[in-house]
Amino acid sequence: MIGSFALVVLDMAGTTVRDDGAVDEAFTAALTSAGVAPGSPRFDAARVYVRDTMGQSKSDVFAALLGPEEAGQATEDFAGAYERIVAEGRVAPIDGALEVFRTLRAHGVGVCLTTGFAPRTRDALLAALGWGGEIDLALSPADCGRGRPEPDMIFGAMKGLGVADAGAVAVVGDTVSDLEAGTRAGARAVVGVLSGAHDRATLQSAPHTDLIDDVTQLMGVLTRS
Repeated sequence: MIGSFALVVLDMAGTTVRDDGAVDEAFTAALTSAGVAPGSPRFDAARVYVRDTMGQSKSDVFAALLGPEEAGQATEDFAGAYERIVAEGRVAPIDGALEVFRTLRAHGVGVCLTTGFAPRTRDALLAALGWGGEIDLALSPADCGRGRPEPDMIFGAMKGLGVADAGAVAVVGDTVSDLEAGTRAGARAVVGVLSGAHDRATLQSAPHTDLIDDVTQLMGVLTRS
């Protein structure tokens, strides 16, 4: 194992998967379908909330913005819009992410990918990237209970991969919610990456052990932790 770590839990969009505005585009499509007109004060306020809560369960985000019926439909519309983006070939790995997975697993470290996407969206993304055989586990909030910033997906990864001690876990993500979840789980390393939704100042304000430019710098963190 690397630095006595047994498990690394990594976010997907923005951390291991290049976002390039795909999540934002899908949110815009879903809000528009729900009758929230682009350019309206309500839309602008919703966009601020969406950016602030990046990394959280998409159903939770829509539930906070819309009525129950609208929220359910918007969640479905988000999934459909993002899956169309995936089908169009508009998603790609963060450069070097696959090599990080392979290095971790070669050293006996489990790799779990987590996301605020619904399982069907997550699985469509994994299939498009060809990552099914490159990781040990992938989890969404629906698999474990609550989404980020709660630690449920991290605990689910630990249970699923037989890791009992949070002191052997590293959590990696590009949002405040990722870092809060890792901290609440008691992970030994809570690593923010600057390749996604939240900038350095925002991540610096959240609980963390390390900040790195992108996931390719993760091995250096793990070997010295």
